[in-house]
Amino acid sequence: MSQWKEKGIKSIKTVIFGRTLIVIGAFLIQFALLISCFLWMREYSLMVYTGFSILGMAVILHIFNSRGNPDFKLVWMLPILLFPVFGALFYLYISFQPGTGYIYRRLTMLGHQSKKYLKQNSQQKEKLKQENPQMDGMVSYMMEHGNCPVYGQTSVTYFPLGDDMFPEMLRQIEKAEKFIFMEYFILEEGYMWETILELLKKKVKEGVEVRVLYDGMCVLTLLPSFYPRILEKEGIRCKMFAPIKPLFSSHYNNRDHRKILVIDGKTGFTGGINLADEYINKKERFGHWKDTGLMIQGAAVQKFTCMFLEMWNVSERRDPDYETFLTAPDTDRQDDGYVIPYDVMPYGTERMGKQVYLDILNTACKYVHIMTPYLILDYEMITALTFAAKRGVEVAIIMPHIPDKKYAFALAKTYYNELLEAGVQIWEYEPGFVHAKVFVSDDKKAAVGTVNLDYRSLYHHFECGVFFYGNSEIKKVEEDFQKTKEKSIFITPADYKKLKLTTRLEGKVLRIVAPLM
Repeated sequence: MSQWKEKGIKSIKTVIFGRTLIVIGAFLIQFALLISCFLWMREYSLMVYTGFSILGMAVILHIFNSRGNPDFKLVWMLPILLFPVFGALFYLYISFQPGTGYIYRRLTMLGHQSKKYLKQNSQQKEKLKQENPQMDGMVSYMMEHGNCPVYGQTSVTYFPLGDDMFPEMLRQIEKAEKFIFMEYFILEEGYMWETILELLKKKVKEGVEVRVLYDGMCVLTLLPSFYPRILEKEGIRCKMFAPIKPLFSSHYNNRDHRKILVIDGKTGFTGGINLADEYINKKERFGHWKDTGLMIQGAAVQKFTCMFLEMWNVSERRDPDYETFLTAPDTDRQDDGYVIPYDVMPYGTERMGKQVYLDILNTACKYVHIMTPYLILDYEMITALTFAAKRGVEVAIIMPHIPDKKYAFALAKTYYNELLEAGVQIWEYEPGFVHAKVFVSDDKKAAVGTVNLDYRSLYHHFECGVFFYGNSEIKKVEEDFQKTKEKSIFITPADYKKLKLTTRLEGKVLRIVAPLM
């Protein structure tokens, strides 16, 4: 039992949910005040209203001519046209949030600092160029626009379930000698976290530096706001990323959805698995929980160390001490294909997670097999999926049969017919919920990480993953896909017609605002 549980679960729940109601209430009050202010100014005089109408047209022209996904332009232009005063001012309010700008500038600066520690091994890249010029071009793009080198001398271990990965996480934590870095979207009290926490306390006493970073959304329903102080008392450095406060700001939309565990700069874990009991099937939510993860060991772990230090130091005034935590590569480790860890930022013009998926779809010759919990697609992704199927590539997607969010599931089904008509196969995992984020192609390429096939992961969240090519573990990823498919239901156009009319209508309405979901 943790310290705060010993003080009484009942009182803690009161604090958590009391805070949640306060935050939601404060947001609603601020939003209502904004609307009231805009309406008051609109009615104040014809001149003021005319001025704001001109502003609305100027904003529409700006959105129309700006760079970026046309889906987002449509979503913003619709409310501006319907509500010229409120829509335009709300767009400007969201676009010029100082909090978002600060995080972007800070991460950009930290990324520049880490570049000198993430230099591309020229011999490794030249070797890849000789083997596959197309893949070499993709690596050049990832290095230039994402600071993501390609690595050799790295082993990859794929885990088809959180149940499989959890014991290995414990074994590797037990081996830690210098530091343990943990960064997770969800951290929740229960068997999984309690087991890890007891081990972390032990390692702290042995002199190992332990840092825990989790997303600030946890403060709403999972953990009390003072939980980092409890861990600090145990000698564990802890902080929340963008903790939710009763102040309306657009940067709350950019959550830290990454899952990273780094041990001594030698071993790294990622994938879809958070620190909560359903991820290892110790607690049942939505049937059997199908998730996946990776362990990498060797040179490529250095990228994950830098990822963590960059995110940790967003809220710090001093720069990270990279050299203290970066470990010299194990030159005795044998090459097994190529490994490219990558991170995804919701700022700027590049969408690394999306580009990795598009690369796999656009270069596949035989098959692309996908597991994803959500299917909320932009035009570009729909085109890539359907075009791959139309040119003879077997494109198959495994979705949950028992969803965690019914509205997201209703929205996902609005894409089914278009994909099925193009020849894309869709399967639903009958035993429960698929939370895995997996792309695998032609026994040559695979990507495993935290990036869902939806707007939130591809555009709004901080994400991470591992893109690997020519690695022996890719066959195990494909074997897992086939075993999961054996437990799944094949979906046909007739299945969509069997849906309730209300479900279909719900999905079609939600699709209007899909880029914001």
